[in-house]
Amino acid sequence: MTTLERLAATIEARKSADPDSSWTAKLLSKGAQKCAQKFGEEAIEACMAVAKGDRENLVYESADVLYHLLVMLAAEGVALGEVLAELERREGTSGIAEKAARR
Repeated sequence: MTTLERLAATIEARKSADPDSSWTAKLLSKGAQKCAQKFGEEAIEACMAVAKGDRENLVYESADVLYHLLVMLAAEGVALGEVLAELERREGTSGIAEKAARR
């Protein structure tokens, strides 16, 4: 099991935890929209680290982005495995060809 898979499993387990004892449970208790907002905030912070040329902060913020992405997915009932399967389906396909197939 990878680190992301373990983190996704922990987040899933926190769905039933007391929001007063778990940051993840607290986020999830506020609903998917709040989880999406937090994900967006963290993504912006990662972009700002790039704009500033702050590699160390980019690594830190990227970890936050991945965590909040997994929380947002859990809030919507989307399993990490579903996202990984979609990435596997796209593997070896040109990004240009993949985007053209969406039309």
